[in-house]
Amino acid sequence: MKELFEKTRIGSLSLSNRFVYSATWDGRADEKGFCTQKNIDALVERAHGGVGLLITGLTFVKQEGRAAPWQLAVWSDEYVEGLSKMTSAVHDAQGKVVLQLAHSGCYAPPALTGHEAFGPSANDTDKFPICRGMTPADINQVVEAFGKAAGRAKTAGFDGVQLHTAHGYLLSQFLSPFFNKRTDNYGGSIENRARILLEAFQAVRNEVGEQFPVLVKINSQDFVEGGLTVDDTLQVCAMLENAGIDAIEMSGGTVYVSGDYSCVRVGLKQDVYYKEAAARYKEKIGVPLLLVGGIRSLEIAEQIVRDGLADYISMSRPLIREPNLITRWKSGDTEPATCVSCNGCFGAGFKGEGVHCVFEGQ
Repeated sequence: MKELFEKTRIGSLSLSNRFVYSATWDGRADEKGFCTQKNIDALVERAHGGVGLLITGLTFVKQEGRAAPWQLAVWSDEYVEGLSKMTSAVHDAQGKVVLQLAHSGCYAPPALTGHEAFGPSANDTDKFPICRGMTPADINQVVEAFGKAAGRAKTAGFDGVQLHTAHGYLLSQFLSPFFNKRTDNYGGSIENRARILLEAFQAVRNEVGEQFPVLVKINSQDFVEGGLTVDDTLQVCAMLENAGIDAIEMSGGTVYVSGDYSCVRVGLKQDVYYKEAAARYKEKIGVPLLLVGGIRSLEIAEQIVRDGLADYISMSRPLIREPNLITRWKSGDTEPATCVSCNGCFGAGFKGEGVHCVFEGQ
């Protein structure tokens, strides 16, 4: 287990091991998106459980970009105080925590946000929610919002930020031809489709400076016909590397439309969902890679790192079921994670109970 538990760095951020709690909506914020003690306790529990890096659930950077009820917000300065309590508590538990920044685009429900949904292109089909196309002014405002949100994260004491560019949320929508039908400088070629992401990254960097870690979470591919491909993703990752990104987390799948290839697949039909894409990434990209999806055993985690397939092991649902999983493995109990990938945890979240494991099996 030496490689998994050695100290490493992501930019200026020193980490005690290679395990990451991947960003997960936890349904524990209050109705306006303010951080609650329940949000804090969930992260502190995993910090005590040995996780080297915690990434918060997606936080909305603009009011119209909210994805779900009881979701954390960072669109205004008034949220900084509560988020500061989160970082202080995690640091007291000897943990490190990154704030994930997001805008949901066409997947932001108007009934929840009170705003008309928008995306890269107008949609009146049944492929994804009805929305209007974004104007250049809309794009500029979203880019600015990512930057300002990152500044708030730094003020609140976070150890870095992550731009959510996966799973069909707004930055991911721009990358994907499935959503993006634009004919201006933000559509067409992969260079154009990646433009808003690179602009958002630069806005973030301008706010937080060169020494503050900035990460991106990106789809390996969308797993939908006409969506983002692995080839496109690798080109975007090369652009991010040239721009100075500190680390990239690879995931995959698009909410509601990827079927069995969702980012939260039901059942364990395979290990390491994005193995082939990660191998291609490591051949071309020098930026540290966090890999999530289908990793349930210490043996597989060791193999991933030893084979150079990824630099960090990201997990979500296994750490929802067993917050102390990493400590258990380190102590010598190397049985696989007991998560069965039933997704019952998210059902509990949408009932207002907070995301937690409801599986009663042993």
